Amino acid sequence: MEKILIVDDEQDLCEILSFNLQSEGYETDTAPSAEEALKLLDAGQRYSLLLLDVMMDRMSGYDLAARLRSRGDNTPIIFLTARDAHDDQMQGFAAGADDYITKPFAFDTVLVRVKAVLRRSAPSAPAEPDCLTKREHLILDLFRQHPGRYFTREEILAAVWPGDALVGERSVDVHIARLRKKLGAEGSRIVNKTGFGYGLV
Repeated sequence: MEKILIVDDEQDLCEILSFNLQSEGYETDTAPSAEEALKLLDAGQRYSLLLLDVMMDRMSGYDLAARLRSRGDNTPIIFLTARDAHDDQMQGFAAGADDYITKPFAFDTVLVRVKAVLRRSAPSAPAEPDCLTKREHLILDLFRQHPGRYFTREEILAAVWPGDALVGERSVDVHIARLRKKLGAEGSRIVNKTGFGYGLV
């Protein structure tokens, strides 16, 4: 499930957006400032998309976007802002925005743009070789359904070997090593991030 971080100092707007996005099946977090958003990201929280206000105290949305891009964070960003001048929009895209929506807006407009950005940013899944075993297929399918998300060995065990207490975490490592090999060059997209687990990038 895609997870969206809403960054805005208007609490009511955060709550409205969060409620409506959750009603559409998304997970959401909110942050009242760019600094609080950075704390979440620095703590290892991963998001499929950022909905980002521009005019906030201290650090602006432009500054946050530029900082994320400068350190290699390519999480998609949509600015939600009352600044509707052409130069403001150009500044937003220059900072790394994927889309720019001006306030006031209708939620259905936000939803359509969210879906479009997520669709464009979703990585293509690697082709599935015919030689995969059932377990390897289940692991790859799990990753393909949640691109960009990392799964712990415990989560993979629960999804691929449900209820089998005899299978240990080492089995996850062995199956993923074999899966990478069978995928060839595409196998390098299955990564292991220390402290987070395995995922498809």
